[in-house]
Amino acid sequence: MDAIQPGPTVFVLFGATGDLAKRMVLPAFYQLNEAGLLPADWRLVGNGRGDVSHLDFRQYVHGVLQEFGPTPDPERWTAFADNLYFAGGGFATDDPGSMLDVIAHVRNGIGHDAQLVHYLAVPPPAFQPLTGALAQHGLTDNARVVYEKPFGTSLQGFRGLDDAVHRVLDESQVYRIDHFLGKEATQDLHVLRFANKLFEAAWSREHVKAVQIDVPETLDIADRAGFYDATGAILDMLVTHLFQVAAEIAMEPPASLGADDLQAARESVIAAFRPLDPAEVVLGQYDGYRATDGIAADSTTETFVAARLWVDTDRWRGVPFLLRTGKQLAASQQVVSLLFHDPAGPLKDLPRNGNVLQFSLAGSGTVRVRMVVKEPGVTLAFGVSDADIDLATVRDGHPVPPYARLIHDVLLGDRSLFTRPDGLRHVWDVAGPLLDHQPTPLPYPAGSWGPAAADALAAPDGWLLGTTDR
Repeated sequence: MDAIQPGPTVFVLFGATGDLAKRMVLPAFYQLNEAGLLPADWRLVGNGRGDVSHLDFRQYVHGVLQEFGPTPDPERWTAFADNLYFAGGGFATDDPGSMLDVIAHVRNGIGHDAQLVHYLAVPPPAFQPLTGALAQHGLTDNARVVYEKPFGTSLQGFRGLDDAVHRVLDESQVYRIDHFLGKEATQDLHVLRFANKLFEAAWSREHVKAVQIDVPETLDIADRAGFYDATGAILDMLVTHLFQVAAEIAMEPPASLGADDLQAARESVIAAFRPLDPAEVVLGQYDGYRATDGIAADSTTETFVAARLWVDTDRWRGVPFLLRTGKQLAASQQVVSLLFHDPAGPLKDLPRNGNVLQFSLAGSGTVRVRMVVKEPGVTLAFGVSDADIDLATVRDGHPVPPYARLIHDVLLGDRSLFTRPDGLRHVWDVAGPLLDHQPTPLPYPAGSWGPAAADALAAPDGWLLGTTDR
């Protein structure tokens, strides 16, 4: 099926020279260009406090792509770069800088009715001031506004931001981005479950004994120390990415995969998440974290979190959802695992964790089925074998990275993979007890699997990743 072509668009990127823009947003935008998924008529307007010429901004973007990819095609670069502009002088309620003049100029080139898309690749404290400035300067009418995570840092902060946003924007204009929902394998969860009776019939507590959502990272926080120390693993990963993936697994079948039905199913199951018990959460901080430039010598910010989450629905009651993530761990992976009960029957002493359905969310994604098999030979001995399906190799597939997919959805006005305020409100209800009574972070060696205390959360099965490496 051919992709739908978005109409003429002015894409305004706030924080255009910041870390998020250079690592994620600008490369994703160029990837869309290379895939032929941008509108026929488009302009990208970067914004920042500095007085940067259009030419200098184009050279900056070229350098970003050379560093973070994809490397610009020399024959195609000029046509792409000619659509890049910069509006300097900042952007505030009392002073729009050069933004209004630049937008007026680019609209002259592609039409005054071109769709406005504002992407706020800025720290969360800037969300409210920028939203107010957009309204003050008449840039919210029929516009779409993309907000990065976290959308608030507490229930009170969420409510304040949500009220400020809805004072000037209709909910249909708001796109709260979580790039884990844009991953190919996350979306394939729906297809695998709802299009295959083999898995749909087993998707419940009758068959599944535990769910693990495990996102360890080998990276440190050196390049974003200020942001991370004010955020930590709970806000950066747990209540955003991991909760959203848990909702994808735990949701009831939606009436359709349309935006309204899919969002309703996702937010409904988040409402059934039981508030976290701090006694079922382990926090950690890797050795050497406090020695990082920009980190206080007495910082108690957690760089690791493991939690046991319960979903109080008939489908999942009593099944632990085990969530784990952290920095400076032994591996970088993004894995969702459904661990199945051993079948009743004549076979005893089956291998531990021999029945698993696993999804790697990294890259284009991989589906792995782990099963118990007979070891070849004259005796009845059991072994475990894995069968992998690399989603990148599916015939006629054209995978795109998560940020590119979600930006394309914004250009089309498709909100299926974006979060709604009711679900986020429930997220803060779930996280509230933990945020109010955080356990003391335990130290762990860089390159390990985190504090050993987290192993108890996954008992008796153990974490599928790293269990044998203690």
